Amino acid sequence: MSQPAKTPRASTAPDAPESAAGGRAAAQRLKMRRELAAAAMELFATKGYEATTVDEIAAAAGVARRTFFRHFRSKEEAIFPDHDDTLVRAEAVLNAAPAHEHPLDTVCRGIKEVMKMYAASPAVSVARYRLTREVPTLREREIASVARYERLFTRYLLGHFDERDHHDGNDDPLLAEVAASAVVTAHNHVLRRWLRAGGKGDVETQLDHAFAIVRRTFGTGIGAGRSTAPRTGGEGPAVTASAEGDVLVAVARTDAPLDQVMRTITRALGHGVA
Repeated sequence: MSQPAKTPRASTAPDAPESAAGGRAAAQRLKMRRELAAAAMELFATKGYEATTVDEIAAAAGVARRTFFRHFRSKEEAIFPDHDDTLVRAEAVLNAAPAHEHPLDTVCRGIKEVMKMYAASPAVSVARYRLTREVPTLREREIASVARYERLFTRYLLGHFDERDHHDGNDDPLLAEVAASAVVTAHNHVLRRWLRAGGKGDVETQLDHAFAIVRRTFGTGIGAGRSTAPRTGGEGPAVTASAEGDVLVAVARTDAPLDQVMRTITRALGHGVA
């Protein structure tokens, strides 16, 4: 007797195959980018940067010229295959930051993704560093990559000031930009020192030391989060303070950020007015 046909079992995760396929495609794309970059680096080292062509890079990697241009717009871009992905990872660190974490600490964790990228292949990173010192075009490309990280971190730090307190004479936007630049500069100082040492040394400890200096310098002026309490029209400033003789009187709303309270009191103690 014939057996009844079995009903196919419904998938409990219909999106899983598509997600897995997307992950495999991304991994293959990154693998090809790195292979092209490795081929480019080897040719630059043996033939010289100017003498190397895109066709030669593609041939060395075993792919067609059109495949090269699916991954990179130029041979300069092939030197930095991981910056786009690293920027995405750094932004993911910022987006997933716990509410209690100081924003400067979050930014420092974010830029560590860049160091991880370099530390994953020390020999390649050292060779790339030496090459960028010799070729102005590559140096300009590297500077442009650094600027992208600075913009990301500046936007993040600005988000941790009270948006309602951005007005003429307020230094919060300046502080956010300077602090973001300081984090990137501290990271790059440690990175260059590590690269000049041939990719050897405890770079994690060196980074933490550099970031501690940045935190001490800028951390007290940056709030840990925006105030979420509503503010009605016509309300006065969040904090006021006045000093008369030996007495300082400060009045603050309960939703006033602590760092704003402290800045107001400090100004009043130093200048006699808020």
